[in-house]
Order: sequence, then structure tokens, then C-alpha cells
Amino acid sequence: MISPKHPFWLVGFRPFFSLACIAGLSLPILWILILKGVLPAPSAAYSPTQWHAHEMFYGFGWAVLGGFLLTSTKNWVNVRGYHGSVLIYLTLTWLVERGVMAFGGHLPPLLFWLGSQLFLLSMVGLLLATLIHHRNTDNYRRDNLFFLLILPTFAVAKILILLPDSFQIGWTMTLGLFRVAFLVMLERTLTQFMKSIFKVDILRHPLLDNGIKVLGILLVAAAFAPPAITTALSLLLAVLLLGRLAYWHPFKAFTRLDIGIMYLGYLAIASQLLIDASSLAFNIAWTGSVAVHVFTFGAMGLVIPAMIIRISNGHTGRKVAFGSYEKTVLWIMILAFALRLIGPQLAPGAYLRWLDMAATCWFVAFMLLGWRFIPYFYRPRIDGKDH
Repeated sequence: MISPKHPFWLVGFRPFFSLACIAGLSLPILWILILKGVLPAPSAAYSPTQWHAHEMFYGFGWAVLGGFLLTSTKNWVNVRGYHGSVLIYLTLTWLVERGVMAFGGHLPPLLFWLGSQLFLLSMVGLLLATLIHHRNTDNYRRDNLFFLLILPTFAVAKILILLPDSFQIGWTMTLGLFRVAFLVMLERTLTQFMKSIFKVDILRHPLLDNGIKVLGILLVAAAFAPPAITTALSLLLAVLLLGRLAYWHPFKAFTRLDIGIMYLGYLAIASQLLIDASSLAFNIAWTGSVAVHVFTFGAMGLVIPAMIIRISNGHTGRKVAFGSYEKTVLWIMILAFALRLIGPQLAPGAYLRWLDMAATCWFVAFMLLGWRFIPYFYRPRIDGKDH
């Protein structure tokens, strides 16, 4: 496995989906144990909440996003993604970052900032180099302009999320950046899936699609705008998303769990915007930071397992199929969403109990994903292709 030629290092999704499974099963449980005082909070200048937000977005979230983007370059710009020694380096920087985030308080500031930023800076730099250098063969050249904008901005948001006086700005930017990334990915994948599976075209119009993504870019800076502007932009984006969804054949999509769950993730993005807007406009009090968790449990928690299953099967030469095992994982994540978001609104007095159950769902779902797919990543493709 140490050899750069080992199958584990053939394509970006292999190491990074492995890391995502480990992070997905462990980070929510660790957060609950810290929240209850069973485990001590990381010894560092940042708060436990900052650690939790950072690790879920930049530990778990970027393991998935990085693995996806490193794998997608083959189809996007017609060039093989980074592999071998480069993947080993990126994996090591991700692992170093987890250690630094856990024990950063014992490190000199320079070492802490180097260790906590090296992974993302390296990943972003490599991805930008690929998109820019191969722009003439980019099949999604206009669309990938949005990635050229958001990728370096992630590095800025990551620093802000760890500073004591800019946490709110940092996580608002981070959520906005992931929102744009998920919108781009869902547009591309659902267009293909609905065409190949149901033989239907979903509504895709450049003016509408680009308008949605531009609004998403503007909302990355929501923390710097007056609440009235943020509310208006959030409402407008939510309305456009829901209006477009009506022409995406949702009733057909929901006849299949593997596609329907991605539509639920899309709906979670719109719901998060509506909840944010209503909270700002009407000062509605929700139990347990609902808006951000509608996104993390909805858009991320529902879409990511389906993405891992589909890519892990397809890119190891297997049939992309969602059997009872895979469907169980998806239903567990849907249950986690209900437990974390709906339960506390119905019985706020049992808030920690709801968190316990939701975190347990994540543990079980990602343990099942890891148990099934990580062994695939250690082996060559079964169809005889090189990568």
C-alpha cells in the first residue's frame, strides 16, 4: 500500500472516500462526547464549536469534495486526475491536519497554522492548476468558472472559521461555498441520471442556471451584507430553486431511492435558505441551529452517501446498483435527518437524546459504507481497466 503504484492510489476517490467514511462515522460521535463532557475539548485557541464546524466541513466535507473533484477531472478536462505520490502527499496532509486540529494548543502558532492549512492549500492549488492548464479541453468550461471562484475562497473561509472574532463569518462563507459546489454537482449529475434512467430531460437554461449560481456566489458574502439584503437574496434563490425543481420531473425521481435522495438534498438546500430568511425576517427561534444542520444533514448527509455508493461502484468497474445493503444506508441517513432536525422541534427537552440518536445513525451508515467499499479501493478495477 505504501507504493505509489498500489491500487489505493490510482484515483482520488479511493483514499479520500475512505477518509470520508472514517470521518463520517467518528466526528459526530466525538462531538456528542465533547458536548456531554465525556471527552475533553481540543486544547486550542478556538472553541469546541469552532472545532466541530471546521472538522465537519473541512475534515469530512473536503474529504468528499476533494475525492470527487480529483476523480471528475478525467471527464471534465479529459486528463487523468492526480494519482500515486501526489495522492499519498494529499492524504498525509489531511491526516496531519486532523492531528493538528486535535492537539493544536500544544503547538507553536506557526506550526499550527501550517499544519491546519497545508491540506486545503495543496488540494486547491492542484485543482486550480488542472482547471486552468487544461481549460481548452474543458467540457464544462463556463460552468467550471464557478469552481475557479469558490476554490480559493474556501482557503480564506477556512482561516476565518478558526479565528475567535470571525467564526460567524467563516462558517457562513463555508456553507455558502459548499452550497455553490453542491448546486453545480447536482445540476450535472441529475441531468445525466434523469436522462439515462428515466429517458427525460430536466430543465436546463443557461440564464436560469447561471443566475442561480451567481446568487449562490453572492450569498457566500452574506455575513458582510445587511440582513434585509441577505433575506431577499436567500428568498430569491430558494424560489428559483423550487421553481426549477418543478420542471425536473420530481415525481419520477422519487420512484427510485437512489435518485430521490439526491432530490431531497436539493430540497434541503432550498429549505435552508427559507429557514435562514424567515429567521432573519421574523426572528423565529428554532431549537438547535436548524438552518446550518438542514444543510449538513440534508444536502451533505443525504447526497454524499449516494455519491460514494455510485462513484465507488462505477469507478471500480462494478455495476452501479443500489441493493438492499445500499438502500439501508440511505434510509439510515434519512432517519438521521429526521432525528436531528424534526425531533428537537417536537420535544426540545430531549435535545441531547435526539443528537445521540442522529450521531449513532451517522456512525452506523458510514461504518456500513466503509465496510462495503474500502476493501474495493485496495483492489484493481474488476473490469480490467487501469484506473
